[in-house]
Amino acid sequence: MKIFRRLAWIATGLVLFVIVAGAWVRLTDAGLGCPDWPGCYGMVTWPKTPEHIETATREFSEHTIARAVDSGKAFREMAHRYVASLLGLLIVVMAVMAWRNRRDPAQPVILPMSILALVIFQGILGMWTVTLLLKPAIVTAHLIGGMATGALLFWLALKTTWRDTPSLPARALHPMIWLGFAVVSVQIVLGGWVSTNYAALACPDFPTCTGAWWPQTNFDEGFRIWRGVGVDYEGGVLDQPARVAIHMAHRLWAIVVIGVLAWLFARLIRVEELRRLAVGMIGVLAVQVAVGIYNVVGGLPLANAVAHNGVAALLLFAMVALLYRTRRSPA
Repeated sequence: MKIFRRLAWIATGLVLFVIVAGAWVRLTDAGLGCPDWPGCYGMVTWPKTPEHIETATREFSEHTIARAVDSGKAFREMAHRYVASLLGLLIVVMAVMAWRNRRDPAQPVILPMSILALVIFQGILGMWTVTLLLKPAIVTAHLIGGMATGALLFWLALKTTWRDTPSLPARALHPMIWLGFAVVSVQIVLGGWVSTNYAALACPDFPTCTGAWWPQTNFDEGFRIWRGVGVDYEGGVLDQPARVAIHMAHRLWAIVVIGVLAWLFARLIRVEELRRLAVGMIGVLAVQVAVGIYNVVGGLPLANAVAHNGVAALLLFAMVALLYRTRRSPA
């Protein structure tokens, strides 16, 4: 059980790295750095030498009509795949260990198996991300799957480590924390939709947008989930009013998140055993708001934009920790 617990924590750290690396790949326009899957231009690695690039250009001529072979983008895409594969292998090992130790009452079994099933589906979404040319619905679903994997792995790590029974005042706050978890989850989905539709800079100023408190928007177009197949979505296909609608939805829901979590913090801080987690939650939220604002006023600097994804994951993890710490039954 000790080894399983260590693997759960390692996997939690690794999934956070994979989430941040995925953001780095997307924000550097490397999502189609490899036009095939699971290899890259038919290779296990990626085109590195002039000879490799020439061969890739010739054999994938249909792809290179739209975009030239870029060794740097191919490396970033394959590096992300390698790390994600390592995480998948680690989860397989944990699932096998859980099944072999299933007679141990302290050994979680259903949760590791569920995480394994989710990661397999994540792999399929990763393939579709490439083969469907960065379709926003698929890329956003891939982000949701990554965040869900992280949340479940974190819960599993807590379950194998933190075994004390919550007090009655703590358990009474459990439904309120679910509300906080829900609004944070919705904001993460909206943030993914902003990113996959290249709407982060649709509003280049703050708190106004293009100099107006309510600019021209097109929510019907901005939130059309499915647009058929065969469209190359790299760089986005929406007009400015649609992108503004997506961006404004993310901003407006951020107000909801701030309000709900501030209200939740005021209640959590009264329970001694929850104070550290409450301070951590509100601190991560403050950092996330600051990073989000700087994404706009700073012109979406790469490091800051990547950090916005990582801090979003940390905020989700904070909500998971609070849910676990106020669970209604002991682990």
